[in-house]
Amino acid sequence: MIDSTLGAYPHSRMRRNRRSDAIRRLVAENKVSADDFIWPLFVVDGANVRIPVDSMPGVDRLSVDLIVDAAKEARDLGIPAIAIFPFTDPAKKTPDGAEALNPNNLVCSSVRAVKAAVPDMLTVCDVALDPYTTHGHDGLLDGDEILNDETVAVLVKQAIVQAEAGCDTIAPSDMMDGRVGAIRTALDDSGLDHTRILAYAAKYASVFFNPFRDAVGSVKALQGDKRTYQMDPANTDEALREVAKDINEGADMVMVKPGMPYLDIIRRVKDNFGLPTFAYHVSGEYSMIKSAGLHGWLDAEAAMMEAMVCFKRAGADGILTYAAKEIALKLK
Repeated sequence: MIDSTLGAYPHSRMRRNRRSDAIRRLVAENKVSADDFIWPLFVVDGANVRIPVDSMPGVDRLSVDLIVDAAKEARDLGIPAIAIFPFTDPAKKTPDGAEALNPNNLVCSSVRAVKAAVPDMLTVCDVALDPYTTHGHDGLLDGDEILNDETVAVLVKQAIVQAEAGCDTIAPSDMMDGRVGAIRTALDDSGLDHTRILAYAAKYASVFFNPFRDAVGSVKALQGDKRTYQMDPANTDEALREVAKDINEGADMVMVKPGMPYLDIIRRVKDNFGLPTFAYHVSGEYSMIKSAGLHGWLDAEAAMMEAMVCFKRAGADGILTYAAKEIALKLK
């Protein structure tokens, strides 16, 4: 191994390859394009409805018809996929999250509408109960205990309902043990073997999720926290065990969530498994950058792009980001 500090390359000047935009672009090791993005969208009841999310500047809840319009925008910008999350009417929320199994719920209705209008747009559907429960947890609750196996049985039904609506990619985000294998088996047994699974394999119990919970209407409902089933931010080796488990159960792709504070996890996952690895640039990360930009504390546009490059450098094959549209517009 050559130690360049000892003068092995005496005539080398690193700055020569940094002198202009053209040369920097030519020698860049990592590049971001619209192809890298999944654009998360929030759907709400009604028609021609657009409701700003207070805690996420520039992000709106959209009715199904406007979700279709957004999908068309994504297609025109070269964004290959959207992820759909519901803001469920509080009157439809129950302790068991039964609305998640309604084939005409907001997510399923959005998928059918998008597929009818933009057939080639990939759709990603979250599998978890938190947008549908009165207690705000991802699974069934018994006292203070989240019931793992009973929850998995419901998640399987939710995944089937979404896949039958036309969802291309089922994305279990609940962090129950064994749910990937159960969903994979059920999809295959139902003749839905082409439906892929993007597992939220290393999802941490993070404070960076709160604006998202505001967007789906679960932040005020949440009883306690999710530390008994989401990962401890102190752990890295555990993430590799979680990812290995999901891959063994049939995950086609895996995700690390949150993204920026967990770049080391993304790198370790990619190096150890080589499977398509996604980073979720979560709501808290997005809102910090946007809010700082609105206050003039930093260049939000440049900061967003830098964050995307960091994900690519860490090994992410794709990125879920609420900034997908604005970055794609800049790149076009």
